[in-house]
Amino acid sequence: MPLHMTKVAYGAQSLAEIHEWFESGHRSPRLNPEGVARLTTRNCPRRHAEMIGGSLYWILKHQLVARSEILGFEETEGGRTNILVSTRLIDVVPKPRRAHQGWRYLEPADAPADLGDGEAGDVLPAEIAGELAKLGLV
Repeated sequence: MPLHMTKVAYGAQSLAEIHEWFESGHRSPRLNPEGVARLTTRNCPRRHAEMIGGSLYWILKHQLVARSEILGFEETEGGRTNILVSTRLIDVVPKPRRAHQGWRYLEPADAPADLGDGEAGDVLPAEIAGELAKLGLV
């Protein structure tokens, strides 16, 4: 089973805004006509080969809320790495997760389940999720 990763949806105020990023390509991630988004990171994950076919889970307001399939990795000029992800964004059952810089590995056993079509997940209010995170409870 592939390894996953997590990343904060920096700048997003709502799950709808993250969906808009992938639909319009207006902000990061950068889209191309093949339905692939490129997210630039400073360092290539050491375990990148294990992650192809896994998912990048997006953190919003201290919760995992959506995922994108990891399609691959590519080096860029300047020694950085692009994480190639599918532009198909899949909502997941919200699961508490502390915010962090960059990305972190996520074992398959810790990954939240996908939401079914038309299902809505309960997202904790940002203030409560933030306080729980400060207390080390999420």
